[in-house]
Amino acid sequence: MIPEFHIFGKEFSAYMIMALIGILSTLCFLLKLAKKNSIDVIEVESLFLISFVGVIIGSHLMCGVGNYQTIILLLKNIHQIRSLKQLLNTLVLVFGGSFFYGGLLGAILVGFIYIKKKKLDSKLYFDIGALAIPLFHFFGRIGCFLSGCCYGIECRYGVIYHYSIVNSANGAKRFPVQLVEALFNICLFLVLLYLFNKKEKQGKLIYIYLTSYSIVRFFLEYLRGDYYRGFIGSLSYLQILSLIIALTASAKLVLECKKNMLRNI
Repeated sequence: MIPEFHIFGKEFSAYMIMALIGILSTLCFLLKLAKKNSIDVIEVESLFLISFVGVIIGSHLMCGVGNYQTIILLLKNIHQIRSLKQLLNTLVLVFGGSFFYGGLLGAILVGFIYIKKKKLDSKLYFDIGALAIPLFHFFGRIGCFLSGCCYGIECRYGVIYHYSIVNSANGAKRFPVQLVEALFNICLFLVLLYLFNKKEKQGKLIYIYLTSYSIVRFFLEYLRGDYYRGFIGSLSYLQILSLIIALTASAKLVLECKKNMLRNI
C-alpha cells in the first residue's frame, strides 16, 4: 500500500501518521464529550494522556513477552555483548515491536491508578475510556493496512503488497484483516456511544467493550498471516489472552447487572 509519506522532504511511516490522526481525533472527541456532559475537561485530558503512556510501555513490554525465546537467547549470551550500543540494538530487536493487547492492558492499569489516586468516578471515566479505545484503534488498524503490518492470510482475492514494512507480506494476495478489524472497531465505538448518550449500561461499557473485542479478536486471529506472535498448540498467545479477557470481562458484566437488579428490587 503506502508504507510511508514524504512531507517537507522527510519520511514518515503511514502507521505513525494514522496513529497521530487517531490520537488527535480521539482527544478532540473526548474533550467535546466532556463539555457536552459537564465532565471535568482537564481530568479527561489528563487521563487520556497518562493512559497513553501506559499504551506505549505496555505494548512494547508485551512484544518482549512474545519474543521470550530471544530474551532467553540474550541472557545465555549476555557475555558476548561488548558495548552499550550493542545492548541497546538488541533490546530494540526484542521490544521494538508493539502488541495491541499490551497497550490496552497498560492503559487500563495506568488509568486505574490515576483514577484511584485522584478519587474520580471510576465508572464514569472507564465508560469514557471504553469509547476512546475503539475510536483510536480504528485509525491504528488503517495505519497497519497502509504499512502492511498485521497482515492477513493468503487468499484468492485480496491485497497484494509490494512495499510492506514486513518483507514476508510482499508478493502474495492477502486478506485485508486490518480493514475488517478497523470496521468492527468503528461500529463498536458507535454502539458504545449510543449506550453512553442514552445513559444505558452506565459503568459497564468497558466490560462490554472488552468482551466484544476479545471475542471478535479471537476469530480474527485465524485470518492473520503473521505468525510471530507465538502459539501454544493451535492457538496463538493472543487467542488465549482473548479468551481470558472475554471470560473475565463477561463475568464482571454479569455481576454488575445482577447488582443493579438487586438494587431495583
